[in-house]
Amino acid sequence: MKNPMKKLCSVVVASLLCASCGTQAPESVEDAGPSPMPYGNLAQMMRVIPFPNSNLIYDAGGEDPEEAKKALEASGGATARYGSIYAGWQQVENAALALSETANLLMIPGRLCENGKPVPNDAADFKEFTAMLASAGQAAYTAAQTKDLDQMLAVGETVTEACSACHEVYRDKDDNADRCTTPAAE
Repeated sequence: MKNPMKKLCSVVVASLLCASCGTQAPESVEDAGPSPMPYGNLAQMMRVIPFPNSNLIYDAGGEDPEEAKKALEASGGATARYGSIYAGWQQVENAALALSETANLLMIPGRLCENGKPVPNDAADFKEFTAMLASAGQAAYTAAQTKDLDQMLAVGETVTEACSACHEVYRDKDDNADRCTTPAAE
């Protein structure tokens, strides 16, 4: 005869195992993974993500991205071999998505301006400018999918307007110490 205690323990362990394998939501945000946090200051983030990606969008208004891809592939070396994998129109689409994703990065609390001031991501106009950037990225993505240079040229203006709206208020200052300063606080 089998040991009843051993059988009871097996049932309890099996029940606990089945219960723990269920798809329960995490109890808190901390349990879901790392919290968003800035790794660079605003200037660093802007130089790494929206600046080069907006330039790809602007270039697509005057030069066929597929021609640039062919030239890269012909140049040889590791850059050509791996740099051309997502080149051409796909690179332009990805650049547009990067602009929209930049809007999310701008809203991460705790990011600082290059001068040490906090990014004003709680200011109403800054939120509006950020939404404009996300929309401009989406417009550029839609235009890139058409593979039409004229549409890319037109959407370049949309990107410029979104960037300029924020730059005029928060970046373009005579004194670098005044950057990221809300207009009411000046």
